[in-house]
Amino acid sequence: MTAAAPGFRVRLADWARDVEALRRIRHAVFVVEQQVPADLEWDGIDGDCRHALAEDAAGRPIGCGRLLADGHVGRMAVLAPWRGRGVGAALLDRLVEEARRAGQRRVVLNAQTRALGFYARHGFVPFGEEFVEAGIAHRAMERPLD
Repeated sequence: MTAAAPGFRVRLADWARDVEALRRIRHAVFVVEQQVPADLEWDGIDGDCRHALAEDAAGRPIGCGRLLADGHVGRMAVLAPWRGRGVGAALLDRLVEEARRAGQRRVVLNAQTRALGFYARHGFVPFGEEFVEAGIAHRAMERPLD
């Protein structure tokens, strides 16, 4: 299933087939831009996750995210030129829809503190204390799927 929006679409990705596109986006955003060490970014569980991939009108990858089997959303990344254009929201909506379809009762994520407002606008509520992961401040957030 795909979701369309002005200038891009979001689809469920297949890790084996789309690995290069997914890795390219995450490398650009996390490893290069945010300076997350590569060994932390590539945690070895991608093959067990559902992935969403955003592509521009020409089919070029522009954003991604993943959903773990326990309802944890992570690795949300949008290339800089596409930020503020609804790509992140469309990716998040697609992953939440997938969690709901899988029977999850809630979705959780670890949000970078600078992105708390984005996730709050999508129904996520912070819980617990701020923590540092990969040198970046985060807060855990959750959204019930009742």
